[in-house]
Amino acid sequence: MGLVRADTGLDTGAVVHCGDPVREQRALDAGTGWVDLSHRGVFTVAGPDRLTWLHAITTQHLTALAPHRGTTALLLDPTGHIDHALFLVDDGEVLWGHTEPGRVGDLVAFLDRMRFLSRVEVTDRTAEVAVVWTVEDPTGFPAALITRRADDSLGGTDLFLPRAALDRLTDRPHRAGLWAYEARRIAAGIARIGLDTDERTIPNEIGVLGGAVHMDKGCYTGQETVARVWNLGRPPRRLVRLQLDGSMDRLPGHGEPVALRDDPDRVIGVVGSSARHHEQGPIALALVKRSTPLDAPLVVGEVAAAQEVLVDPEVGLHVRPGRG
Repeated sequence: MGLVRADTGLDTGAVVHCGDPVREQRALDAGTGWVDLSHRGVFTVAGPDRLTWLHAITTQHLTALAPHRGTTALLLDPTGHIDHALFLVDDGEVLWGHTEPGRVGDLVAFLDRMRFLSRVEVTDRTAEVAVVWTVEDPTGFPAALITRRADDSLGGTDLFLPRAALDRLTDRPHRAGLWAYEARRIAAGIARIGLDTDERTIPNEIGVLGGAVHMDKGCYTGQETVARVWNLGRPPRRLVRLQLDGSMDRLPGHGEPVALRDDPDRVIGVVGSSARHHEQGPIALALVKRSTPLDAPLVVGEVAAAQEVLVDPEVGLHVRPGRG
């Protein structure tokens, strides 16, 4: 079997597997393999004000970001809802970033509008630069323009490669598809913006406080909501990982409702992403109401599900997040 590509959804066109998704997952866990993420958007921010400028408008503390140190930032709307996720690394002169598929145009347009008198230049580089992720030694990819490692890079490295170099990877062994990568991400409990979130999602709900959201920096758009929910605790919803009944021969789709197993007419959340993990079986991420009991058995359609807590329903100033 050759390369199989996604024909629907956020990752349309991406290679989802190369013939054996389970083998591909196992190879990644063993430290061998790479994944083509070239459907993601790539951008750069150049200019002497790039770090202080982005520091002022995003959720991340960037003024002292060291060269080649990866980080993640969010852009929020005035009510604190998440608009964009920026996966960043600076080379000392230019800040490189990638973002979710189909979002780079809106992101670059927004950043351009926010320049004012700042000495920055924002450029969409998607047509010429692509992202590849690997668990292997990144020096084995000599064409990489820059690499990024951060807490959310799943134990691997994001490589920014000239698109022309992708053709030279065609015959490189140990290629894995997006299904293997996504299974790894879901198992790690890391939400994707636009897939595991919706237009109402605030950072407090998805476990990024202390990570993509720096808790000790100055004002930024949407901070009032983040700070208020943090001070009071109790975000409206919380991210959970679902362990799904493996006897059912299907995975729940994006947007499928989650209900209480003992009261299946009572919808308490929605599925974001799902995957078949080579060790854990079928798993998913979902956003559920904060009031959902932590030990309540759940159901997605006809598929029974047990929930694993990723975000404490009381998380706030009095209950610190377990991870950032």
